[in-house]
Amino acid sequence: MAYMSMGEAHRRITDYLNRFYDAVSSQDVASLKSLFSLSSNSPFLLSLADALNLFQDANRLIKQSDKYSLYAEILVPVFRSLQNYKQGNLVEAYQAFEKSANAFIQEFRNWESAWALEALYVIVYEIRVLAERADKELASTGKSPEKLKGAGSFLMKVFGVLAGKGPKRVGALYVTCQLFKIYFKLGTVHLCRSVIRSIETARIFDFEEFPKSDKVTYMYYTGRLEVFNENFPAADQKLSYALKHCNPHSEANIRMILKYLIPVKLSIGILPRDCLLENYNLLEYSNIVQALRRGDLRLLRRALQDHEDRFLRSGVYLVLEKLELQVYQRLIKKIYIIQKQRDPSRAHQVKLEVIVKALKWLEMDMDLDEVECIMAILIYKNLVKGYFAHKSKVVVLSKQDPFPKLNGRPVNS
Repeated sequence: MAYMSMGEAHRRITDYLNRFYDAVSSQDVASLKSLFSLSSNSPFLLSLADALNLFQDANRLIKQSDKYSLYAEILVPVFRSLQNYKQGNLVEAYQAFEKSANAFIQEFRNWESAWALEALYVIVYEIRVLAERADKELASTGKSPEKLKGAGSFLMKVFGVLAGKGPKRVGALYVTCQLFKIYFKLGTVHLCRSVIRSIETARIFDFEEFPKSDKVTYMYYTGRLEVFNENFPAADQKLSYALKHCNPHSEANIRMILKYLIPVKLSIGILPRDCLLENYNLLEYSNIVQALRRGDLRLLRRALQDHEDRFLRSGVYLVLEKLELQVYQRLIKKIYIIQKQRDPSRAHQVKLEVIVKALKWLEMDMDLDEVECIMAILIYKNLVKGYFAHKSKVVVLSKQDPFPKLNGRPVNS
């Protein structure tokens, strides 16, 4: 840090206080929101932190001024938060910022218009980010990480403030999305349900009036929830909405959506083009797609094994694992096509031993009983139309549409 005089420290502190007062007085949200963005590491706020560490009497400046004292409950703790943030004391920084944020919420309630909504967004974002960093600090010292859970409770309070009639309600979806990020991070996604219920059933909300970016984020997270619930038609609808309305220049966001939308599409029988996987660096799905095209069970299992950690972290491993049935269907279909070329009159009769040989060629050792079980499942789930002749160990395929297409529907469970 370059040398700073006491007079310069005083000037920087009063500059912040004047900016805050003027922003509130003139309802200048662009200026106001920048004053709370700690994690942006702006030179203005970092130099203010240095000034606060040098000039120890900032609280007196606030409380003795008629202008600043009106907002002392916001300003005093935000100064303390900024000091601790600069010093790397993230737990103290979070606690002080939450106190300031609570005071800001009280003021926000009293303002009739929604002019300060964007400043509230910054505060909500900072609460989440600071809580995550504070929890890392707590965990590193062997203490229980609890701040992110507390941030979730605070955001529910903010949601309650916004969930009413009037122009402020358009901010509810942004807060909801920040709550989703917290719940997914903590592994408490079941807590999303009450907020979703409020957004989707409360008459005070019209989904179309929310900002576009918030709608995309909301559909992304609710789509992920539907993936976890194995409700693939709903997941397809929500994630497809997110993809369609996402900023086309936001490649990172498009990739995040596709990471979940591709497994959903695969589960309902829709395969992505290779160029899509290449363009968005989602090559971990390449061999899975090839396995589905070829009916290659060995390739599917190898792909799942090679990228197991990544798929488990994303929560899509079980979805992808269930694609085995579609791979079996494709394998039987290839056998049927080969038989049809050789002897069209008997193509619809597929011997189990032929399937066993095909699997052995793929280095998948299965006996007749295992293959019989698999065929029974394929018939039951309507991936294969026909019946099983148990005595002769033959699958008799329907002469009309023996391999029904999923056509955007999930495999029958």
